[in-house]
Amino acid sequence: MRLLIQLRPSAELVAAVADPGVTVRSSEVLGESGGFTLDDSYTPVLLPGVGPIASASGGATYSAALEDATVLVRGEIPDDEITPGIRLLNRSATVSGVFADPVIENNLTCGGTPAVGTWHDIESRLHTDQLTAAGLTGAGVALAILDTGINAAFVGKVRGTPPAIDAARSWNPSGVTGTPGEFPVAHGSMCAFDALIAAPQASFLDYPVLQSARHGGSVMDGLLSDAVAAFAQLRTVLIAQPEATRALVVSNSWGSFSPQWDFPVGNPGNYSDNPSHPFNVIVGSLESAGADILFAAGNCGRDCPDGRCAYKDQPIGGANSHPSALSIGGVDNTGTRVGYSSQGPGRLSARKPDICSYTHFLGSTAFGATEPDTGTSAACPVAAGVVAAIRTRWSATALPPARLRDLLRNTATDRGALGFDNDYGYGVVDTAALLAALQRTTATV
Repeated sequence: MRLLIQLRPSAELVAAVADPGVTVRSSEVLGESGGFTLDDSYTPVLLPGVGPIASASGGATYSAALEDATVLVRGEIPDDEITPGIRLLNRSATVSGVFADPVIENNLTCGGTPAVGTWHDIESRLHTDQLTAAGLTGAGVALAILDTGINAAFVGKVRGTPPAIDAARSWNPSGVTGTPGEFPVAHGSMCAFDALIAAPQASFLDYPVLQSARHGGSVMDGLLSDAVAAFAQLRTVLIAQPEATRALVVSNSWGSFSPQWDFPVGNPGNYSDNPSHPFNVIVGSLESAGADILFAAGNCGRDCPDGRCAYKDQPIGGANSHPSALSIGGVDNTGTRVGYSSQGPGRLSARKPDICSYTHFLGSTAFGATEPDTGTSAACPVAAGVVAAIRTRWSATALPPARLRDLLRNTATDRGALGFDNDYGYGVVDTAALLAALQRTTATV
């Protein structure tokens, strides 16, 4: 089983891990590890300090001070030695936690049904003409796509203009080679195309976390530990921005489909239901620093679940249900929920999904000339593009991420039961209503 080990090493080692000019190997941080096979190719990750987590619905505070930080490394224990192996690790004075490092996979699903409309129809649904008229195009906004990597030339050929790839602020996980914007055409190219619908001038950060480096993995899945490292890097990107104009939108069209890769619910190392898991902590920390974080709700809806779905109930778990992130369900061009869109309640926060966005339209053609952009994988970057467009004018300092999430929920077009429901969340994203609300409530910004 793959594991993440949370450590409290010496102050000198913590400082070295925090210093981008110093290379620290995982073996230097962990030392002797007994039956634990350390992955020394994984660069140790600094995890911000976290105050008491008031409840599963949030309320934590985060500290960037080095004296409060911990360090993460990863490795593996044979499945038949997990219990004694973890017991041995926990005897170390420096080990403060042992957590699951589950497989994460993209959310593409439900093939075989034709597209409902085209991406131009989605432009109309999102009132992109109003966004453009207001100067809200995503210009100057960093939009990170955490996926399989982007092929900018392909996206540009289909759309007419390629996405602007910010190579300097893009990042590859350990063991992944490739140039930002030049990865094979796949799921990540679809996500980039869909984010461009509302934010055509955003600066795209290419984070190919689903380019698996694990033995036996495919190019469409990865490990959660790579996402932890990605979020740590994104925090560096965010903090480097001037506070007055801070804007970073993070789109994640992936999740964990099966509890077999996780510790059981209630185990301290669990991911799906545990706000103290390092990835859930670092998601909250990045949001508290000013990032807008979106996750696909997943494709485990009761009507048409993805074949990989192995949760018997509450499939929206882990960071996909994080209280500090937007969980995005899917509707087609008519505003009707697609059968595969995962239903709530969520595991970390019950009221998930937050809102729905558009999917199942003919767009990127990343999977064939007639194949739709589908799954909540498409809905998530469509919504991320809307958020990036808003950030063109309203920075995270002027409009904190939590306030923008409230506005998106409050202005959504209600569907299903009145108010929140487990199918649509608070409703379908309504860009015109959102823009009107912003212009009313922040007229002096």
